[in-house]
Amino acid sequence: MRVLLTFAGGLGHFQPLIPLASAVAAAGHVVAFAAGPAQRQAIEAAGFTAFAVGGGGDDVPERRPLLVPDREREERDLREGFVRHGAAHRLPLYLDLFGEWRPDVVVCEETDFGSVLAAEKLGLPYANAQVTASGSFVRPAVIGEAIAELRAEHGLSPDPNLVMLHRHLVLSPFPPSFRDPASPLPHTAFPIRPPVGPQARSDTPTVYFTLGTVFNTESGDLFARVLAGLSDLPVDVVATVGRHVDPAEFGDQRAGVRIARYLPQSEVLPRCDLVISHGGSGSVIGALAHGLPTVLLPIGADQPHNAEQCVRLGVGKELDPVTVTPQGLRAAVTEVLADPGYRRAAERVREEMLRLPEPTGAVPLLERLVADELSDPVGRIKNRGPLARGPL
Repeated sequence: MRVLLTFAGGLGHFQPLIPLASAVAAAGHVVAFAAGPAQRQAIEAAGFTAFAVGGGGDDVPERRPLLVPDREREERDLREGFVRHGAAHRLPLYLDLFGEWRPDVVVCEETDFGSVLAAEKLGLPYANAQVTASGSFVRPAVIGEAIAELRAEHGLSPDPNLVMLHRHLVLSPFPPSFRDPASPLPHTAFPIRPPVGPQARSDTPTVYFTLGTVFNTESGDLFARVLAGLSDLPVDVVATVGRHVDPAEFGDQRAGVRIARYLPQSEVLPRCDLVISHGGSGSVIGALAHGLPTVLLPIGADQPHNAEQCVRLGVGKELDPVTVTPQGLRAAVTEVLADPGYRRAAERVREEMLRLPEPTGAVPLLERLVADELSDPVGRIKNRGPLARGPL
């Protein structure tokens, strides 16, 4: 079968899809990705065919001061940026792409609403792939009205409960215990195992510090404050600041402190004891996949939601990124390293991940979606028109 995976964000929206795409390709199916032009290089570097959808290039982001975290602002950005602007722009482009490439099934990343609507409009089977770990950021109350506008514009029936987001199959590469209890997985969900790394401790305690791949340029002086807080602790430090931040701006560091633009988490985390991060889904789940506790400085998007779940599960401490001082950061790191309860809680989540089905377990479910579609040729022709001719 021909499987097209789509995503609307950056690397944090692409990386959770890679194990699934690799499993589908290993099963002998044809796999391709569709995303913004700036993501083409990363997709092709991972070994997949890439289709550019939408405008924009690899512009250098503007360095911005750190804003006071505001959930209403982040929900508005999700609604306006990912629905009224992003989905509205991408939906007709997806209709064209689906018509040309003719996928048998589409895997739509959680915030790629334009892909879902295009698949629904063409009668294509699709699955939704989760990329926000807490599950409480993308909610009908936040995006429902904007989605309703798009549905009406494209002649789709009303869907006030946003069944479109879980109609056929939901693939969730996160431990179920991490999900916000107020936003449970739907009955169509199939949890799959994220990459789980080894448990390891270094001879000298090692702290990894990251603000992810997007929010690093919106963090004001947070890098400097955190590094100052770690400067006189008896720990080694590995910090990644992102491709658009120059490590040299932080000056000379003591022995045992390494600052780089980017390092693969898979290389850093196996030799760490604690992770300091902004609470992005990739950073949090990466830490937990190695049984590592965490100190969280949530800035925006789904990060406050993830931080809440970390505190609930006892795997870390949350600090205010705007008001935290070097002394406050130092105290939190000292506490989390000294209290074995944080590490034990993180190890329990890692053990839960190990019990989840591997991504290969999702392949038969995608195949079944296609088989169910093919078993109803009348509905297929009615809904898909020219697409019923089969793949190119």
